[in-house]
Amino acid sequence: MLVIGAVLIVVAAVLAVPAVIALLRYTAHRDFERLRPRALAARDGEDVEVTGIAVAGPAGEEESRLARIPCVWHCHEVLRHYWTPAPDPRTGERERAYDPIAEYGEGTPFGLVGLGASAERAAAVLVDPADAAADGIDLALQRVVGRPQKGVRAPADDLLPRVKGRISGLFRGETIEFEYREWLIKSGTPVTVRGRVQVRDGRPFLTAPPDDKLRITRAAEAPAQEAARSGRRALLLGGGTLASAGVGLLMVLGAV
Repeated sequence: MLVIGAVLIVVAAVLAVPAVIALLRYTAHRDFERLRPRALAARDGEDVEVTGIAVAGPAGEEESRLARIPCVWHCHEVLRHYWTPAPDPRTGERERAYDPIAEYGEGTPFGLVGLGASAERAAAVLVDPADAAADGIDLALQRVVGRPQKGVRAPADDLLPRVKGRISGLFRGETIEFEYREWLIKSGTPVTVRGRVQVRDGRPFLTAPPDDKLRITRAAEAPAQEAARSGRRALLLGGGTLASAGVGLLMVLGAV
């Protein structure tokens, strides 16, 4: 009994080291997935992918340029649809095509908070969308405006003055119509952001890497998995350590 108890205590001592390491890893993963500023700041200069709830940044909520809807970020584009100048050699008919003639993405930073947090909570982690590419976010507006026809009153186009940025393009072929499209992210929307951590004045920002864009994707509000795996490992090792130490101590005391 005495020998077995001593062996169990030694086993508990051996298990204590990986148990402590597992606990530290769990804490780090949990803080990172909950978007704790210190955890993000510790990865300054690294490329990361995080999921959280989009909230207004320090400047407050924005209003989208075209649809006039409150949001935390928005972008829009204008497409010019036209008939190609030369007909298709196979069919002898002109083809329909389009070119983007205006593109704009809002550059004001917005915030991220951990999944499950209130959208009213102040954001400690900010997203700098100056060079962002978005996928799967809400399409807030899509409108087609036909080109003016001779002798016909031109259709109302109240969107053109709201377009941000310069209108440019080749303007080849015969214009058919113009198409306006706008996407936005409302406060409280779960998003996944992939970019580089950059600490500015002690505050972590997610920015575009030098060789890529900042990637923003609408996300399903799913529980974080890495912290859960680390937690299970820490729980198993910690439980094994306590069980070995407890049983071993009881056996040693019983033998004495």
